[in-house]
Amino acid sequence: MMQLHAFLCTLVLSLSPLSAIAADWLLDPTQFQAQITRQGDDVVLENGLVRRVIRIAPGVATIAFDRLPTGEAILRAVKPEARITLDGKSWNVGGLLGQPDLAYLTPEWLATLRGDPEALLYSSHEIGPTTAPFEWRRIRHHEDRPWPPPGRALTLRLIPPGGQLPGVSVVVHYEIYDGIPLIAKWLEIVNDSHTPIEVDRCVTEILAVVEHESTVEPSASLTPQILHVESDYCFGGMDRNSSDVTTHWLPDPDYHTQVNYAKQTLCLLESKPPEGPDVILGPSATFTSFRTFELVHDSSDRERRGLAVRRMYRTIAPWCTENPLMMHVRHSDPESLERAIEQCAEVGFEMLILTFGSGFDIENEDAANLARFREAVAHAAERGIELGGYTLLSSRRIGPETDVIDRETGKPGGAKFGNAPCIGSEWGREYFRKLEQFIEATDFRLIEHDGSYPGDFCASTTHPGHRGNGDSQWRQWETIRDFYRWCRGRGVYLNVPDFYYLNGSNKCGMGYRETNWSLPRAQQLLHARQNIYDGTWQKTPSMGWMFVPLTEYHGGGPAATLEPLEEHLDDYEAHLAVNLGSGVQACWRGPRLYDSEKTRDLVKKWVDFYKENRAILESDVIHLRRADGRDWDGLLHVNPTLETRAFAMLHNPREEALTRTITLPLYYAGLTDSAVIRIGEHGEPVDHPLNRAYEVEVEVTISAQKWLPIWVTTPSNRRTSD
Repeated sequence: MMQLHAFLCTLVLSLSPLSAIAADWLLDPTQFQAQITRQGDDVVLENGLVRRVIRIAPGVATIAFDRLPTGEAILRAVKPEARITLDGKSWNVGGLLGQPDLAYLTPEWLATLRGDPEALLYSSHEIGPTTAPFEWRRIRHHEDRPWPPPGRALTLRLIPPGGQLPGVSVVVHYEIYDGIPLIAKWLEIVNDSHTPIEVDRCVTEILAVVEHESTVEPSASLTPQILHVESDYCFGGMDRNSSDVTTHWLPDPDYHTQVNYAKQTLCLLESKPPEGPDVILGPSATFTSFRTFELVHDSSDRERRGLAVRRMYRTIAPWCTENPLMMHVRHSDPESLERAIEQCAEVGFEMLILTFGSGFDIENEDAANLARFREAVAHAAERGIELGGYTLLSSRRIGPETDVIDRETGKPGGAKFGNAPCIGSEWGREYFRKLEQFIEATDFRLIEHDGSYPGDFCASTTHPGHRGNGDSQWRQWETIRDFYRWCRGRGVYLNVPDFYYLNGSNKCGMGYRETNWSLPRAQQLLHARQNIYDGTWQKTPSMGWMFVPLTEYHGGGPAATLEPLEEHLDDYEAHLAVNLGSGVQACWRGPRLYDSEKTRDLVKKWVDFYKENRAILESDVIHLRRADGRDWDGLLHVNPTLETRAFAMLHNPREEALTRTITLPLYYAGLTDSAVIRIGEHGEPVDHPLNRAYEVEVEVTISAQKWLPIWVTTPSNRRTSD
């Protein structure tokens, strides 16, 4: 598999100007600076990796969207920039007419296109720097990344033709970023009239993209692969695919020359909410849409595509690189809390959460309760520990006047989790008021927000936070978005089992099944390595949490638990090696982190190891071999900007030692000729030459049911391998 991976990387680089290693944006992004220029009737956004050209006369439309290293056209035809429905009437936001064939677009045809007389028309534009949609307060360890992402921004203002809808305009925003083939887009609808208008529907992006394949028969899976598209309007899942509700790949009925006989080729991108927003926009008010992000891939290789997506998250959601070591304390009484604080401080943990089932209630507004936790926060801070707690939002029943109403039955139910409270209800408003009050009164630094808003509609017409079913999803999303952004601005860490990274959350599940932590300990460990391997294709190590049941969890008895800890030190250490050796934080859930000096020293040893190697462990992952219980498995961390360029942690699940020749792919470590490799904590650093695929083969021996760390650094005067 490694040979295939290296071949694909080499092939990609040989087909484009990326063939010089310094020109690869994943290794050195600094030379790819964003710029936006006016060139006649066109405004050009480009950064050396991607170019988008927007014509502003005789109509506003994207006339080119190109992958620059190869000169490949992503666009095959011109479409309107967006489409909105106001007071029941649909409007194209820009557009050009007259393209004779929608399979491709030539310069000669562009010169003949005419403006759409019924579409919104160009009024003005501005070019400037990117801006942050909300504040990120940096109060804990994180990767040193700028916020907002540096780049350039374009603002286009359009107005209805012929004096229609006086005072109403649409502002289209674009951002292109330095060092990454990524463009963002969103809309504002401005009502400077004296009359309210209803924003019924809003399609923020329309792109006629070159089809992935031409097939006579229809195929639902053949969507264009050159673009990774997602928005911050997402919910209901722990990964992009399950939470993405705005990216729609559709047939283009105007594309008459496509090979598919029924014209069902999926080659038209529309970014839009499932329904609505269906909101009333009052006089002197502005409606702001969600943001859509379009990442242009330069390879079909799974690893490189994953690296690109992970770089995108580090760029547009850099708080996801915060990765504190966190204990989930099982009880919230003063004695248990005091012991947990002291143990976390003793071994070097950085955060403590009053976990689910601990008795902690963040909705308790009693003055004595607030005072108690304010004192606890201050005491924990003196010991270098941040304190936070758990709260459940969805997947619970409150009452018939409060819960989501199913539009089909007119009764509570029909939500993603069966019954769920509507956060547009009076209860929902009070719930978020209580959360903000508690955080402000106590200076809590962490919220685990379980069952976050998953996208439920609500047909109630009596809830104060929405008018009816049509606007209920949009208004509830606004509420959760604004709360998470508020938390980000205060420095509150957010554990959210949903995909809210782009609106301020830090972490969600790496991809685990809770009942698997009731399996025997050996099975837990192998599943954990599978979960981390699978979960890091598109998540960075810091973006996903794992789990360690220090006490019994969902059953399983003594065979599944680590308590008493001193009696299961081998398994406890294996959990530490799996998680911390992968740069992944787990929910270490129990009443204590250690029960003896021996246990304490073990935990502290691994925490020290993690902090010493933190920069490389939290760097990007290259997947070596997935855990299957039959042979070794492991991951490789790479970072071309560090002295430690790579780090591998290999595991042996077998009951006998394994000696293997392992291939380490070091291209993404930024090494070209040789590398210094140290195998094991007590190994001697040895110079190894790299082959033409930037690989090194090393022979390793991994003890039975143990692990083996490998450090890779830059070349120096070391002993040279044969």
